[in-house]
Amino acid sequence: MLSAVIITYNEERNIGRCLQSLQGIADEIIVVDSGSSDQTCAIARQYGAKVIIHDFEGYSAQKNFAAAQALHDWVLSLDADEALTEDLKASVRKTLAAPGHDAYYIKRLTSFCGSFIRHGGWYPDKQCRLWRKSKGSWQGLIHEGWRLNHAPGTYGVLDGDLLHYSFDTISD
Repeated sequence: MLSAVIITYNEERNIGRCLQSLQGIADEIIVVDSGSSDQTCAIARQYGAKVIIHDFEGYSAQKNFAAAQALHDWVLSLDADEALTEDLKASVRKTLAAPGHDAYYIKRLTSFCGSFIRHGGWYPDKQCRLWRKSKGSWQGLIHEGWRLNHAPGTYGVLDGDLLHYSFDTISD
């Protein structure tokens, strides 16, 4: 069973795409919102997400709070501007059927002005996003990362890409 967790703040432009990509793979979706003034929460509820309003305490703290709300042992953490490809969804399903590690890195593919960038150090931007809830936590203030709390524990890498829609325009 899989819990998907997403932290948000004014993400109405992105949250629908993110939540759509989780359909058919996540057994529960939790959105922890920092008090959005747009339609983020309403859109999340339309996709069946459980929405929790929680004051922002920093990225790691917010993501750890979101993970703590998860009912299931396996947690998939996404940002609102990310979406799973079909290949990644298949890899997650296969992995959860017979996990060989405690945590998994996912290759993130970033879009810049409508084009996915596969060079210049932008790809594969591996991020640890699938893990057993009891095995670790988010750490760091900015450019936070999920880490195993202590040994023993191992990391794997999933097939497929996590699409990252972070730069729609040059001004972004």
